[in-house]
Amino acid sequence: MHLSRVQINPQRRGARKLLGSSQAMHAAVLACFPQPADERGRVLWRIDQDRGRTWLYVVSEPRPGFSSLTEQAGWPDLNDTWDSRDYSGFLNRLEDGQRWAFRMTANPSHSVRIREGGETKRVGHVTVTQQRQWFLDRAEKWGFIVAEHEGRAEVVVHDRLVERFQRQGKPVTVSKATFDGILIVNNPEALCRTLTEGAGAAKAYGCGLLTLAPPR
Repeated sequence: MHLSRVQINPQRRGARKLLGSSQAMHAAVLACFPQPADERGRVLWRIDQDRGRTWLYVVSEPRPGFSSLTEQAGWPDLNDTWDSRDYSGFLNRLEDGQRWAFRMTANPSHSVRIREGGETKRVGHVTVTQQRQWFLDRAEKWGFIVAEHEGRAEVVVHDRLVERFQRQGKPVTVSKATFDGILIVNNPEALCRTLTEGAGAAKAYGCGLLTLAPPR
């Protein structure tokens, strides 16, 4: 497994196009892999804003090549604006009881029945309270519990938005929210799956990628 990070230059026209369309960014990310889909496996990605910089994070089995992406949306003449590292060593060191700061952009949603015959539709949660509870309800399944401070779970919901676009002639609506906080590992195997396979729906549109860092 590989964890990669690319700095995006939002002043460039190509970058603005990618940042404004999850479909376009997904296609650009997949173009960084020479392998066909059945060999490439699951590719997760997420856009982060951090201290005035814009980053694209990617988790994938094969190592990507970012020359085309940096040519379109980054700094092609600078080698230190992207990095790709072997993720396996970190994943193998996950243990019960470890504390990590986390971030995940996700699609907090649920399925509702729209026809008596059993057809369902995925609907996004719209309030901060709903989205926060959605995350907390699934944390243990994902391999961790959220740490508490003074009896309240340490998770913050921010950068909430709704994206609407057309896919194969049909309207698509994706609700997004980013979750930051502190977690405690309680199932390393499940957490490893979450880190490499993603969580929730809309993974093709920049959702589901969980990343960890030492808590400050």
